Amino acid sequence: MTGLQPPRGTHDLIGETMRRHRHVIQTAARVLATYGFEEWSTPIFEDTRVFARTLGETSDVVSKEMYSFEDRGGDSITLRPENTASICRALVTNGLTQSLPQKAWYSGPMFRYERPQKGRYRQFHQIGAELIGAEGPLRDAEVITMAYDVLKALGLADDVVLELNTLGDIASRQAWRDALVAYFRSHIDALSDESRTRLDVNPLRILDSKAEQDRALLNDAPRFADYLNAESQKFWDDLRAHLHDFGVPFTENPSIVRGLDYYSHTAFEFVTTKLGAQGTVLAGGRYEGLVAQMGGPEIPAIGWAGGIERLALLLEEAPVVEAGIALVPMGDAAVQKAASLVRSLRQAGLRAEIETRGNLKKRMERVVKSGASHAIVLGDEEIARGVVQLRDLTAREQREVALGDVVQCLTGA
Repeated sequence: MTGLQPPRGTHDLIGETMRRHRHVIQTAARVLATYGFEEWSTPIFEDTRVFARTLGETSDVVSKEMYSFEDRGGDSITLRPENTASICRALVTNGLTQSLPQKAWYSGPMFRYERPQKGRYRQFHQIGAELIGAEGPLRDAEVITMAYDVLKALGLADDVVLELNTLGDIASRQAWRDALVAYFRSHIDALSDESRTRLDVNPLRILDSKAEQDRALLNDAPRFADYLNAESQKFWDDLRAHLHDFGVPFTENPSIVRGLDYYSHTAFEFVTTKLGAQGTVLAGGRYEGLVAQMGGPEIPAIGWAGGIERLALLLEEAPVVEAGIALVPMGDAAVQKAASLVRSLRQAGLRAEIETRGNLKKRMERVVKSGASHAIVLGDEEIARGVVQLRDLTAREQREVALGDVVQCLTGA
């Protein structure tokens, strides 16, 4: 029998991979805290309706990529493909719709059945943030700036470009949508079968089509900029002005769209070419009907999510493992004394381990290989005199230290 492997599209987080992963989350958490965001954690699986309602029955995620199953009670359950819908569901479930704004961030695994590739998995991890109760373009700019600051704190600001677009308000989008429907209906024979279905249900999804016959029609399709009303134009102008005030560089990209009706005004993506072909590492936008779809009132919000695997790949260097302290006791009595000493070192916040295998030479070889900064050697003679031999492995120096002074000596306290 061959060794078992993880399912296709999944991977283990071990060693350097886990350190990179954790560094992304911890760095983002520090930045998000400065904006007043608190961490929320929602279930990994939800009632299928949480995602089927919000993502749209005709979307690729719902129709092709969701991991859905019937549990033993007969309920339809789905492993979450994204977390924005879950956050909005949690807002309503926990009676927080009257306590706005709510600033939530999250991290964790998401699940989509798609073709695995570099930095993209079937079980992947995201970190994201949602400002629920975002009253205007200033808040949109602030949330985008927060994402930029996370990338900057990770050392990635020079590796990504912020691309920005406006989706306008509902009236603007409806006028544009009507024009798109009329245009595509006039070319219905040229559309793919999938896009013909979308034309009746969600025509904006045609703009995301990968079919060549659909892509060929897009150049002459109605442009959204021609349908932007005065109120939406002001929102767009104010958003860009606020981003300038916050010092966040961006480029305008009118091809960034969101196929779902509850998105409005702001859409943005941070993209990079450092991983090969241009790819999005973090994206988001404003949405205004999602909370209502969960049974709550109409509440405007803006949020974003970033792929942790892709962000981790962009890091120049993996976070180093903190150098530890190695205790090398020689003899039974020394082992007992080392147990007490290692406890004191750990309580002082130091990483410390007891090395007990082999003779002194073999032990010290392993200690040096481990990258420890110091080794504490003690035997019967040291115990009798109440001292240890403290070896600084970086400076290659050794000195005798009183047993009661070891912690203070290593912490400088």
